[in-house]
Amino acid sequence: MRVTVCELPNERGAFSASWERLARHVVEQKSDLVLLPELPFSVWFCTNSQFESHIWQDACDEHEAMMKRLPELAPALVLGTHPLMKNGLRLNRGFCWAESEGYRGVHDKHYLPNEEGFYERAWFDRNQQDFSPVGVGNLALGFLICTEVMFNEWARFYGRQGANLIAVPRASTPHERWVVAPRMAAIASGAFVISSNRVDDKLFGGRGLIINPEGEVLAETSRHMPFVTVDIDLAESAQAKSTYPRDVPE
Repeated sequence: MRVTVCELPNERGAFSASWERLARHVVEQKSDLVLLPELPFSVWFCTNSQFESHIWQDACDEHEAMMKRLPELAPALVLGTHPLMKNGLRLNRGFCWAESEGYRGVHDKHYLPNEEGFYERAWFDRNQQDFSPVGVGNLALGFLICTEVMFNEWARFYGRQGANLIAVPRASTPHERWVVAPRMAAIASGAFVISSNRVDDKLFGGRGLIINPEGEVLAETSRHMPFVTVDIDLAESAQAKSTYPRDVPE
């Protein structure tokens, strides 16, 4: 399977050209799967500590418009997150999009920070906690949306449930913890872990990652190389689950 991760600009003026370059990269590389950053289709609005309905609605509208352009990445399977209102709750929902099946919501972000730059509890609600893997073709897929990757028990849980790939869409700073945590998620689960991030000169650190089940970084993005594609063998995940530390009983 050929997987692509990326770093995409937070600044909207640069986003359009970067999206077009990503689409070309995916087609040229014949990617089977593409992971987008967290909430990629609007400027990051969680820098505001108070909820404002017009900002929320603009973000939802911008995501809805851009999600109609996901076919530009076809035939790759596309993973990402988007804001939506459901049953009176404002949610950050992880999704899969496939050319043959269209959109499928698969996981709602449960762990919401509330600190400078990331006042997510002002903007999002919690839905029912659900970290069940999702079957997509030959994938057993788990989502850990940004902060969720810090909760290593869920990576181990996904591994125990048979996940062979964990997607970590991020809107995160350059701190080294955002490399350490996905590597630990791979080690704990015995799954491949892929992560894409926003990038700018102030808040977001870029550095998309492709990590094997032993926690080794196979590839990472940079300002000079914002998209990377790597072939992975999902059978490696099945083998890894029978080895240390995945084989240690609860």
